[in-house]
Amino acid sequence: MPLILPVKDKSPQWGADCFIADNCTIVGEVTMGDNCSVWFNAVIRGDVHYIRIGNNTNIQDGVVIHATYQKSPTNIGNFVSIGHNAIVHGCTLKDYVLIGMGAIVMDNVVIEEEVIIAAGSVVLENTICESGYLYAGTPAKKIKPLTDEQKGLLKRLPDNYIMYSSWFKV
Repeated sequence: MPLILPVKDKSPQWGADCFIADNCTIVGEVTMGDNCSVWFNAVIRGDVHYIRIGNNTNIQDGVVIHATYQKSPTNIGNFVSIGHNAIVHGCTLKDYVLIGMGAIVMDNVVIEEEVIIAAGSVVLENTICESGYLYAGTPAKKIKPLTDEQKGLLKRLPDNYIMYSSWFKV
C-alpha cells in the first residue's frame, strides 16, 4: 500500500484514472489531476507548502518532489514527465516538459512549455528556462532549440506512461 498521509488537516487528492504505486509516499497538500502516475519509490511531500500537479503527468521511480516552507510551492503542469530519481523542489514546470533522469530543479525556477532538461542537469535557483529549448549541464544552460523529434517525444511520453500504468490497474 502506498503511504498517503494528511499533514495539518490537508490530505493528498488526485483525479480519475491515476496510478499510485504501492511503495510511493504522498503526504500533505498535494493535488493531482486526471491520468497521472506516481511510480515506485517516488516521494511527493506537500508538508511545508502545496504541490499542484496537472493532468497526464508522470512522476517516475525514485523522484522526490518537495517545496520550501512558506516560500516556494511546487506547480507542475499537464503532460509533464519527471524522469527516474529527479528532484523537483519549489519550482514551476509548465506543460509538455521533460525533466531527465537524475536532474535537479531548484527553488523559484520556471520551466516554460516544451522544454527538456537533460539527465543529470542541475537547474539553479531563480532560473527561467525558455520555451522550445534543451537545457543541460551543471549548472544547466540553454544548449539548442528542440528538434521536431524531441517535441514529438514531449507529446508521446505522457501517453506512453498512461499505457504503462494501465498494466498495473486491476
